[in-house]
Amino acid sequence: MGIPNVKRYRITSPDGKRTATLMAVLPKGTDVEAYLADAAKRFDWEAYEESLKTHFKVRIGQQKQRRR
Repeated sequence: MGIPNVKRYRITSPDGKRTATLMAVLPKGTDVEAYLADAAKRFDWEAYEESLKTHFKVRIGQQKQRRR
């Protein structure tokens, strides 16, 4: 069960190399572009890079077989 009215927004890093997904519930009448610009500045891009490095793992050994 999800949170109602949650929208996904894509933000890009200041250098333009990375993108991240931001999920937020914004009140009516909010300037979305200004919010996303501020969120991109406050986002911890270094921690995000580190989490991406630990997220991807190489699996070695026997893989689970799919039935057909």
